[in-house]
Amino acid sequence: MRGRTGVQGKILIVDAISTNRIVLKVKLASAFYEVIQASTADEACVAALRHDPDLIISAMALPDCDAAELCRRLNRSPQTRAIPMMVVGCRPHADTRLKALEAGVQDVMLKPIDDTLLLARVRSLIRAHNSAAEWQMRDDTSRALGFAEDTMDFGPPGRAVLVGSDPHTAHNWINQLRTQLRTTLSFTTPETALRDLSPGKVPDVFILTLSEEDTSTSDVLRLLAAIRATAITRHAGILVLQTRPDPGLGAYALDLGADDLMTDGFHVPELTLRVKAMLRRKRIADQLRATVRTGLKAAVSDPLTGLHNRRYAMPHLARVAEHSAATGRSFAVMVADLDHFKQINDQYGHASGDAVLIETAQRLRDNLRGVDLIARIGGEEFLIVMPATPLSEARVAASRLCRKIGGRGFIVPGSDEEIKVTVSIGVTIGGMRNPQRNSVPQDANMLIDAADKALYAAKMQGRNQVNLNRPAA
Repeated sequence: MRGRTGVQGKILIVDAISTNRIVLKVKLASAFYEVIQASTADEACVAALRHDPDLIISAMALPDCDAAELCRRLNRSPQTRAIPMMVVGCRPHADTRLKALEAGVQDVMLKPIDDTLLLARVRSLIRAHNSAAEWQMRDDTSRALGFAEDTMDFGPPGRAVLVGSDPHTAHNWINQLRTQLRTTLSFTTPETALRDLSPGKVPDVFILTLSEEDTSTSDVLRLLAAIRATAITRHAGILVLQTRPDPGLGAYALDLGADDLMTDGFHVPELTLRVKAMLRRKRIADQLRATVRTGLKAAVSDPLTGLHNRRYAMPHLARVAEHSAATGRSFAVMVADLDHFKQINDQYGHASGDAVLIETAQRLRDNLRGVDLIARIGGEEFLIVMPATPLSEARVAASRLCRKIGGRGFIVPGSDEEIKVTVSIGVTIGGMRNPQRNSVPQDANMLIDAADKALYAAKMQGRNQVNLNRPAA
């Protein structure tokens, strides 16, 4: 919504007839949308680049081309291809409607248009656009950091499920759709649609049939809300198919979270186009989410060892300190540094040094609790944070780590025999012995500095040992 107070979004209306533009503008402005107008496709392309609208609503026919061609022109520009487009007009020839959908238009609404349904469709399209734009922005950030890969607009056929109360009709529809779609198609009832789902068999698209039966309609609408609220299905596409027009019910379904709506019953060519478009959009959205997750993981992880890095470790340590101040339970902070690591690199090569770091990380994981943080914060330096750990347990844990690192040789490239590696560890304790509930959390940098001083003392005392920086009484 671009931060404009009281404005729901920006909409570009494209129509050669000024009266049509004015009527539609009044309806949208009363719902707090900012409206821009254009009378031709050429003007619309310029306005889309200049104003970056959240939605374009076009007449079916324009002086210089039709809506399908306008959509294709917008799709050719990287700056405008993501803007959703809706077409309004008189009932066109079926081929004209399909041509628009095939070009990439999200919906074709026919006059007379119910205002409630119109505004619900506008809300739905802008909501989807804003969500996609947010993920795209995060992906752009990941790319700027060098983490994300290119999104591919292709993939497996996908999985769709038709949900309805009449198995005979549903299977007849599925048989007709199978000749048009590569998608895996199945049927289920509203009662069983979510019951037997497993993570590997979640539909990419739910086609929910709203029949004339009141009981069935209620079940389908409850299912729609449940799909959006359930973790494994919340990103699935939802297409609602009405067997008879009902603008109020269609608007309600869109506001509940439906991505698409067919108001005029089952029609194989149109349903095929809509399902294909939903599968394509979902595939791209899934890839964007995956690359963002990969980017975020890369941003807080050490690529060599898979451990967390300093960027993650510092705020985590601060949270542990805050929790300690609130609960009165002490925690341990350790800094571990491999001894004479430069000699390993010099004698055996950097590949051997990397192998030592990777194996060290694994031994640390194997000998600490799942709740403990292990981070690589320097070349051969590791930070360990152990929540809810007293001094006595910290000493035992640090001594165990010394034995596990130094007690067994490391197999590395460049050496026919195992090489000996040792580690020095500095330990400090965070938290107070008798803290008050309102005690102030200790600073993360000060805790690491205290552990570093203990580490330095361990090095000075001969290495391959633990040194404690005892807290003040």
